[in-house]
Amino acid sequence: MRKKIVAGNWKMNNDLEAGYKLATEVNNIVKDEVTSNVEVVLCTPFIHLTGVSKLISGKVKLGAQNCYTKKSGAYTGEISVEMLKSAGVSYVILGHSERREYFGETNAMLAEKVNIVLEGGLKPIFCCGETLKQREDGIHFDLVRNQLTESLFHLSAEAFANVVIAYEPIWAIGTGVTATTEQAQEMHAILRKHIASKYGEGVANDTTIQYGGSCNPTNAPELFACPDIDGGLIGGASLEARKFIDVIKAIK
Repeated sequence: MRKKIVAGNWKMNNDLEAGYKLATEVNNIVKDEVTSNVEVVLCTPFIHLTGVSKLISGKVKLGAQNCYTKKSGAYTGEISVEMLKSAGVSYVILGHSERREYFGETNAMLAEKVNIVLEGGLKPIFCCGETLKQREDGIHFDLVRNQLTESLFHLSAEAFANVVIAYEPIWAIGTGVTATTEQAQEMHAILRKHIASKYGEGVANDTTIQYGGSCNPTNAPELFACPDIDGGLIGGASLEARKFIDVIKAIK
């Protein structure tokens, strides 16, 4: 049985006080209300990590939104995996569409980040997805498969087993437009088949593949009921404790 994971990506939101309040609320409600075997990850801005790590427990884990490709050195403004580990981080989001678009992150660069995260004993949440134009042009399946091939398929099967995939159609992120359950399930199934072509059915069937893109309490039950969708990478809905909890509780 592959792990079900719902991760909240706070992006560049919440000052320290607001972040600590939100983390405390989520942790307490998860403890009281969430009975399913789901792992919850709070992916906070860097300044929150150390404080939030002291406020969460049990099913709630800590995630970072990015890291650098080097272990240490003269890289002003960057954060290393060892720093993240020392703050209590378990997961690191890599390759989010915003990082690709605004900061020029390439598949080759992300392969380096995947390597250093895994070497450090943390788990990457590797994001992949297409723009609306790429979908309309009919290249979306090949493009997303290629993102996995170029950033992940150099890994051994043992290393790949520690990777979480997050499919995020870029045209649905923060737009209020969600992929239909048919569109989401179709892409998830294609990704799982692509993983199987490299690593075999066993590894593919054990790989957690999340959906990300305007997922909310209303559409989460239908999305999470799809056979190849194993949770979500949640943006806007993770900034309100009640909404985020209701998304988490959609996992059965």
